[in-house]
Amino acid sequence: MIVAFGTYDTGRHPRVGVLVDGLRAHGYTVTELDRPLGLSTAERVRMLRQPWRLPALLVRLLRCWALLVGDVARHRRRHGAPGAVLVGYLGHFDVVLARLLFPRTPVVLDHLVFAGDTATDRGARGLRVRLLRGLDRLATACADVVLLDTDEHAALLADVAPARARRGVVVPVGAPRAWLDAAAPPRGHDGPLRVVFYGLFTPLQGTDVLAEALADALPRAASHAGRPIEVTMIGAGQDLPSARARLADVPGVTWHGWVDPAALPALVAAHDVCLGIFSATPKGLRVVPNKVFQGLAAGCVVVTSDTAPQRRLLGSHVELVPPAEPRALADRLLALADDAALAAARERAAAGRDLVRPDVVVTPLVDALRTRRVTP
Repeated sequence: MIVAFGTYDTGRHPRVGVLVDGLRAHGYTVTELDRPLGLSTAERVRMLRQPWRLPALLVRLLRCWALLVGDVARHRRRHGAPGAVLVGYLGHFDVVLARLLFPRTPVVLDHLVFAGDTATDRGARGLRVRLLRGLDRLATACADVVLLDTDEHAALLADVAPARARRGVVVPVGAPRAWLDAAAPPRGHDGPLRVVFYGLFTPLQGTDVLAEALADALPRAASHAGRPIEVTMIGAGQDLPSARARLADVPGVTWHGWVDPAALPALVAAHDVCLGIFSATPKGLRVVPNKVFQGLAAGCVVVTSDTAPQRRLLGSHVELVPPAEPRALADRLLALADDAALAAARERAAAGRDLVRPDVVVTPLVDALRTRRVTP
């Protein structure tokens, strides 16, 4: 038996759900001991960047931990010690509690986000970043296995915590089953090319690049005899105001705030093209974001930046454009408005859907567990 443990929220951060589903598909019994903290990634990072907010985080965290301690005691009385403990995404603090509660059990930390790296990407500098890198070192020291999503993040682990480098296992993000189930048959060729973007509007995502590209592509599409382009923009974050200002006078753009996570897969699947990330920030060059896996799972053509990890993991199944080059992105969207080009891109995308399934992406974790004699 494996215990999935922590304050994660699969509605906000579906990654741990992918791991749990994948492990169950491989025959493992997984019990979730989870008390969601109720904070988004942006809210957690904001607290780490603004120290006066930390007491509120601490109070909420301790309340969740008190409940988790009771959950663990009841679980141990009924089932004994688990074979392994999986600490969910954003578990920098939770893994410390897991290590204390399960001192002799293998602990697996899903460490997709380095606190110091994320703070730097969002503008923090100096002492704050050094403290957050210390938090990364503490978290990874508490784990026997550290899950990363790309080889580049595995290299970052070796840089931040050299002593823990051998504990790293690369497990791609993958997509929840709900996204695979949401895929709809391709729409006919009548009507506009429907494009969707959703996210936190962070520098990593390159929404300034995206806004510039759409401001170029949509008027050009409207002036040609081919299909027009309609774009749905979903989400909120620090770069949203500048993106909205750049696209204020551009027709064909619809804006939404946050969409209920349960409704998002079907909404995305109703589009032809799902947009990934487009920045050239150091972090943007190291990741393959959720939306790339989810867009493929939902049956969309995915357009994203041509970076080493994205090319290596999914390069023949997604449409790659140079990072931080709005004109190249605009040209690719205009090319996909052609029926033949869109049909060919759909074929390439469909051939990659199996790569994002939970049972496929979790295979390296299964291998790591078996080497530690944790078997179904």
